[in-house]
Amino acid sequence: MSAGAIKTVDSGGGRGRRRSRRALPMSEINVTPFVDIMLVLLIIFMVAAPLSVVGVPVELPQTAATALPGDEEEPLTVTITAQGVVMIQETEVPPAELVTRLRAIAAERTSNKIFLRADGSNAWNRVAEVMGALNAGGFSDIGLVTDIGGPTFDGSDG
Repeated sequence: MSAGAIKTVDSGGGRGRRRSRRALPMSEINVTPFVDIMLVLLIIFMVAAPLSVVGVPVELPQTAATALPGDEEEPLTVTITAQGVVMIQETEVPPAELVTRLRAIAAERTSNKIFLRADGSNAWNRVAEVMGALNAGGFSDIGLVTDIGGPTFDGSDG
């Protein structure tokens, strides 16, 4: 059902109180509902956008490396927490199932790029083990995620 406003027009030239009126449709658009909907959608996206970031909290090491170029696919992220727990996106994965799950994911993806986030308190040995599992799972393009602003390596000792 729709409702519209009707504009009435006097057809002048009548006698006294007897004037014929004919109804004409109004040709104005009411934009208030449209603006209300757009504001609600804006608020929804402003609240939802920060939640779309991978939410496993880790203290990333800081380096002077530059960011990797973006990809058209959603980036796949593997995280190693401070306790040594391995997570694919936000799902915890037992070490025995890591390679199997990675192979299943690699079969569905067009890109073999994967990002590895590791808490800075992890031993290099643990990070290397997970990198080996990523490679065995079918991902050969591994990007190590770090925070920017760390020390630069100038090649001198000490």
